Amino acid sequence: MCGRMANTLPHDAVARLFAAVPGNDLPPVPDYNICPTQQVAVVTADPGQDPARRLRAMRWGFVPHWYDSPTDGPLLINARAETVAEKPAFRQACRQRRCLVPVSGFYEWHRTDEARLPWYCRRADGQPLVLAGIWQDWGEDRLSTFAILTTSANAAMSAIHHRIPVVIEQSDWPLWLGEAGHGAAALMVAPDEDVLALHRVSTAVNSNRAEGPELIEPIEPDAG
Repeated sequence: MCGRMANTLPHDAVARLFAAVPGNDLPPVPDYNICPTQQVAVVTADPGQDPARRLRAMRWGFVPHWYDSPTDGPLLINARAETVAEKPAFRQACRQRRCLVPVSGFYEWHRTDEARLPWYCRRADGQPLVLAGIWQDWGEDRLSTFAILTTSANAAMSAIHHRIPVVIEQSDWPLWLGEAGHGAAALMVAPDEDVLALHRVSTAVNSNRAEGPELIEPIEPDAG
């Protein structure tokens, strides 16, 4: 799964990269420990608007329309690529409301008999890491929420965890956003082995209250 992220990308640079209009309520960056239920800047597209793309703040944790409150059921931070098109909570969003989640990287934990050891995962080429998402507006106040798609891990990630987020390459952004016709299902696969770089980080990030650039700094595998 993907349950924690880091983002150091300035919103103006992200807006230029995606040719998107930035919102006025975007969350502050840098944030080295983004947790579920926090606001995250995501990219959406509405072909009926000009310009079509928006950089918007959304709550991480998809809220289905039938929830009476955002806490009425499980916190849906991820959606499985293998079943997202059939699950009642996700299927309409998968068809009509796909989004891109640009971040610097994400954390994953490797479970051992003694501990949960965190790893930080980023693009090996140093570019922004763009994850596949789906989104939903919920309630009368139209709370915007999203989930990140995951799939079976590639070989590099499988040594740490059995799932991996779906990564969307720049050439495929229009297809995922619904700007380039049908066929987005073909994008819901694990990234190639050379796309991500992974390194161990301090267990300080195990706390959702931890913050600071040291959280993403590499440490020796046998360190704490």
